[in-house]
Amino acid sequence: MKIVAKNKLWKYLFWLGPFLIAVGLTVGLVSEQWGLIPLAFLITGIVISGLGIIWQSYQTNWWKRRSTQAGTNALVATLAVLAILGLINFLGTRYHLRSDLTESQLFTLAPQSRELVRVLPQPVKVWVFDINQNPQDRELLENYQRQSSKFKYEYIDPQARPGLAEKFGVKDYGEVYLESGDKRQLVQTVNENERLSEIRLTSRLQQLTNSTTAKVYLLQGHGERQLSAGKGAISQAVQGLGDKNFTTSPLNLGETSKVPEDAAVVIVAGPKRGLFEGEVKALQEYLNRGGNLLLMIDPNTNPKVDSLLQEWGVRLDNRLAVDVSSGSVVGLGPAAPLVTEYGQHPITKDFGNGNSFYPIARPLEITSVPGVQATPLLRTKPYPNSWAESDLQSESLEFNADKDLKGPLTLGVALTRKQAAKSASTPQASPTPSPLPSPTTQSKTSPTLPAPSPSPTPTTSSQTATESRLVVLGNSDFATDGLFQQQLNGDVFLNSVTWLSQQDQQPLSIRPKEPKNRRITLTTTQGNLLILSSLVILPLIGFAIAVIIWWKRR
Repeated sequence: MKIVAKNKLWKYLFWLGPFLIAVGLTVGLVSEQWGLIPLAFLITGIVISGLGIIWQSYQTNWWKRRSTQAGTNALVATLAVLAILGLINFLGTRYHLRSDLTESQLFTLAPQSRELVRVLPQPVKVWVFDINQNPQDRELLENYQRQSSKFKYEYIDPQARPGLAEKFGVKDYGEVYLESGDKRQLVQTVNENERLSEIRLTSRLQQLTNSTTAKVYLLQGHGERQLSAGKGAISQAVQGLGDKNFTTSPLNLGETSKVPEDAAVVIVAGPKRGLFEGEVKALQEYLNRGGNLLLMIDPNTNPKVDSLLQEWGVRLDNRLAVDVSSGSVVGLGPAAPLVTEYGQHPITKDFGNGNSFYPIARPLEITSVPGVQATPLLRTKPYPNSWAESDLQSESLEFNADKDLKGPLTLGVALTRKQAAKSASTPQASPTPSPLPSPTTQSKTSPTLPAPSPSPTPTTSSQTATESRLVVLGNSDFATDGLFQQQLNGDVFLNSVTWLSQQDQQPLSIRPKEPKNRRITLTTTQGNLLILSSLVILPLIGFAIAVIIWWKRR
């Protein structure tokens, strides 16, 4: 009897453990302070409960029961699953892994945007002065913020913080500003019809963080494309250069006879008349001193730059590039080749299999020249889809093996050439200073130092290498207003200028992302046929199959 009473006493004593645990949790949660008293209750209760479980299992051989082992296994498996789920949630909150399955990557930043944000030299903050937080805009800003801890954003109610709104000069709801240090810049004004644009945000971010500007000159005087808005103008292309922090100015070499020293790039866009010999020499001298030139030459024109192109191994083909497979796609006929194949080059590295098209284009012939590295940029489809047509007067396009050239055709090429720039120190004493070679002689001879004439103190000189860049495109229509914003046309132009400016650390152009229209448009007959097949024909087929199966099993 004493043993039984003792066992009952220990049994009731062990129930004190859960009671003390409950008291400790209650004290801690109510007081919101986990000091000595609640911890003492918790530890004591846990110890008593543990001793009770051990004693009970010893008395009843609880651990040796099959049910106990099965329950223990189930408990361990449950705890393991909970631990794995907890670890997955912890990693999910700590590390972000997103997958954009849309074909055009609508919810993913362009590589240019990611590259720019990851190398931000100083913190940047986006201020959105609006009371409504659009989910699409927030998602875009979150994508930027994931790239760098230096990028922050905040929504502000202008009425709640009038001082901050006055500081930025806010005039209306929806204005978005960028701030970096003491610099502030308006990005755009968002509303119901216009959401926050990645193109504008990245362009403004680049302008805000980049203090250097590059000067681009556009040659005029030979019927080149008009710079202001008008028919066949390239005003949108010029505006795109301004958005990328370039400053543009017209250039008339007939008046200046020399390319300005501050020219980062010179653009010759679709000249209809030939350049004077002196103008061509000015461009050659500009290239020889490390300049960068973009030539966009249309068919049926002779700008008389053959002597310049010959030095680089490029020849303008007088035939017309045609693509009979692109007429129905582009809607401009076979004389507007559709290009989906691009060279491995910084200008086209992110194009993939995107589309660009070139109405009325001429092919280019590339030959190897020592010291010049050439990379074809734009290539048409292979024959029989494309070829170079020699008979420009014929209304019917047919390949003539004697006169025409089979595709694929090269419509654009990027070239680089190393130049040797000399710098010499002035001699301290020289009774008869040696004459330096003329610029013309320097450009035609190899870059070797002239032999010094006798002097008490010899002239010391050093030699550093610079690089000239040239991009030749057999078309200028692709960059005109209206076509500039189509597909990758604008990217080809802006990326070419950016690469020519030798500011390769800057991100290149960003093409807009648009969801593809995949709706099926049915005629009335097709719609009625679909309804008839889904409501009558398919059910009858299923019923017939069921009857046949029943008849065979009967």
